[in-house]
Amino acid sequence: MDEVNAKRAKFALIYMAVIMSVVFCIWNVLLNNFAVEKVEFTGSDMGDLQSFRELPGFLAFTAVFVLLFMREQTLAIFALFLLSVGVLATGYFPTKVGLIATTLVMSIGFHYFETINTSLTLQWLSKEEAPSFLGKVIGYSSLAGLIAYGAVWLATAVLKLDYVVIYSTTGVIGIAMVIHLWKIFPNIEGLIPQRKNLFLKKKYSVYYVLTFLKGARRQIFMVFAAFLLVEKFDYTLAEVTTLYLINKGANIVIAPLIGKIIEKIGERRALTFEYIGLIGVFIGYALVDDAMIAASLYILDHLFFAMAIAIKTYFQKIADTEDMAATASVSFTIDHIASVIIPVTFGIIWMYNPAIVFYAGAGFAALSLIVSNLIPAAPGPGNEFVWSYKKQVV
Repeated sequence: MDEVNAKRAKFALIYMAVIMSVVFCIWNVLLNNFAVEKVEFTGSDMGDLQSFRELPGFLAFTAVFVLLFMREQTLAIFALFLLSVGVLATGYFPTKVGLIATTLVMSIGFHYFETINTSLTLQWLSKEEAPSFLGKVIGYSSLAGLIAYGAVWLATAVLKLDYVVIYSTTGVIGIAMVIHLWKIFPNIEGLIPQRKNLFLKKKYSVYYVLTFLKGARRQIFMVFAAFLLVEKFDYTLAEVTTLYLINKGANIVIAPLIGKIIEKIGERRALTFEYIGLIGVFIGYALVDDAMIAASLYILDHLFFAMAIAIKTYFQKIADTEDMAATASVSFTIDHIASVIIPVTFGIIWMYNPAIVFYAGAGFAALSLIVSNLIPAAPGPGNEFVWSYKKQVV
């Protein structure tokens, strides 16, 4: 890819990340309070909703077939449009069926975008610059999310706006940004033709397993950690929004640093640090009885998850370029096997004993730690994983 197209590609990646951050983050920060206050959800209901929400992720492999008649860039833009439409409609249907339906629309857009965005990112960026640029993208999206969360705080704590107004305004803004993106987004050249069929390769085995475990941990964090704050510690929407603001503010500074750290120490060491930290965080969730400590764990949890970009850069280093789109689709399906099952099953467990949910999260983090140490110190084609830590090149 020439220099001009490379600059356009980076601009497009940042712009799309900003749209995603603004629209999805507002939907997400309102979700728990909207579900409890307006739809009267229980923990089990929330588990049902999250399973429906993750169903399109489980079907993300179908993106490969959509690419038979639609360019990757076009599909990414259309997915952002669909995401915005789903968020716009959310406040108008304050019933269990209504919330599930609008969530499905939002989720189809979300997961198709994330699938194609992963493929485009790994194709457009060089292996040398990918970790630091991915960190910068997280920083930009965090800044956009920070502004969005600030708007939510203003809308709820000061202006006292209804959920319908906030959701619909967010959807309209998202649609307007997508239309603008569609007009200015150039056809970036230099992409290598992608395989349009589904496959699994042995050399990607460690990547598949880490992706599956990441999906399991993410669901526990997204569904039950936030719900813990609302249900057990009676956090208000304004207080939950404040935590999101802190998370986004920290990521603006820390995420770019994480990218640089991954470039320096490598994916194996970065993931080892992340998983050890997450084991402690999940055990903390299980034992916590103090609202401030719970909030601190939530912030730490969010920061540790930013290091997951090391999984993407590990895959980029070992993958055949023509495998990017198909493997991104398959990996999202693998990610969401756990994502579809865990919310419902763990929602039932939550009704019995919430601590068990978080101990399971610690278990998933421990398994991730073991698997991550199969990553070589210098991964690449022909050096995808090793079975003995002693054989690794330091």
